[in-house]
This record gives sequence, C-alpha cells and structure tokens, in this order.
Amino acid sequence: MQQLEAQEVSLHKVFSSDYDFRIPDYQRPYAWDVEQAVQLLTDLEESLDRGKDEPYFLGSIVLVKAKGNAPAEVIDGQQRLTTLTILLALLRDLTEDPDLRSDLDRLVTEPGNKVRRLDPKPRLTLRFRDAGFFQKYVQTKGATEALRILKEETLPTDAQKAVLRNARALHAILADWSEDRRLDLVLMLGERTFLVVVSTPDLDSAHRIFSVMNSRGMDLSPTDIFKSHIIGALDEKTSEECARKWEDAEEALGRD
Repeated sequence: MQQLEAQEVSLHKVFSSDYDFRIPDYQRPYAWDVEQAVQLLTDLEESLDRGKDEPYFLGSIVLVKAKGNAPAEVIDGQQRLTTLTILLALLRDLTEDPDLRSDLDRLVTEPGNKVRRLDPKPRLTLRFRDAGFFQKYVQTKGATEALRILKEETLPTDAQKAVLRNARALHAILADWSEDRRLDLVLMLGERTFLVVVSTPDLDSAHRIFSVMNSRGMDLSPTDIFKSHIIGALDEKTSEECARKWEDAEEALGRD
C-alpha cells in the first residue's frame, strides 16, 4: 500500500486551495435526500447551542491525493462535501454583510491567485453531467435564489433534483434565523468544525479503504462499491464512456 495519511482538518482548510476536489464519473451521483441534508444542519445547530469550545466532527472523507498537491479525487465523502457546499453557498447568499459574503464565496470557489498560479475555479467539481449545473446554480455568487425557483421536473438528472430539494429545505431553515445566528454558525464552521481526511496517492489503496469503511454500516449499496471498483479500474477514456452508459441505464431504470 502506498503512503496513507489521515488527519483532522478544519473546514476552512478543507475548502481552501490545499484541495481541488473532483468527483470521478464512475462514482454514484449525489443522492442525499432532504432528511439527510436537514439532519446535517440540525447536528451543526445542536453543536452550536452546546457551547463555543466544543469541536464538531463531520466524519471522514477518502481521497486519492498526492502529498503536497491540490488535486483530490473523492472516493468517499461526495455527499457530505456537496451538501456542505450547498450550505455555505446559501449562507453566502443570505448574508447582508458584503465582507462576509466574499469570505464565504472564497470557501465555495477558488478566486485565483496569479502569484501562486492558481486559476479561478470551484473548490468542488461534480461529475460531468452535474458539474455545470452545480457551478451555475450553487457555486456562483448569488445563484441560489435562481436555483430555488427552478422547476424540479425540468431537471435532467436525479442528482440535480436532489440539489434543488436540499437547497430549498436548508434555505427554509436558515432564512428564519437572525443574521447574528447565521454568523455564529459561520464562525463555528470556520473555527471548530473538522473532517478526518484520509488520503493516499494510490487508487487501489483508496478503494480498499472505501470498501472497508462501507462494509461497516455506511449506506452505500453493493452496486455502488462494484461500480467504483470495476469502472474506476479502467483507463480514463474508457472509464468515462462506461460511467455515462451506466448512468443512462440508471436514469432509464432507476437506481433501485
């Protein structure tokens, strides 16, 4: 097994130029439902109410990532990273403070830095079918208002429909909060909220970690694990082609 690293990383470092998250096409689509998205916010709110010194752990993610390099292929953790991005985007678009809006936008998107040779880009890139939609309606500053008025039946993928439903549900909760309470949540997310980031430069090692973690209670189906192993082992061009054929079948027949 190649060198494995596991460390606690604060959320403001997770959503920084240290990581360029990408969801491979062979991964399952974004599939969290409203109950899971709202539960994440509820857990954060409960932690917020318990006190200012208690750290909050959001669980773990598994990456294929070379040490010192930003590109990070997400093997496990897509659902959590996508939902957190939606949450940060909503907080960004709800705040009346322009400085806070800019700070939150930098968590959602890399603004670019000529000195460090960083191009502007999203912190998280979803699979090919959903990446453009997510960037347009979530990651672009001010875009979540346009997202929430879309008609679900017009969206082409289940993942996009899930993004819409979850954004509406989270917005309904956050919009009822005061500006000060939303600021308290932002401060908690930035200062004392952590993910355990497990990374290895070797895809086979990452898949073994993924399989072990998901054989112990996480809600991925055997089909998801099978798809990850088989399509993920193909060369890049073949992997993309097979992943899209797989998704065509999922859209036609339903994931179940």
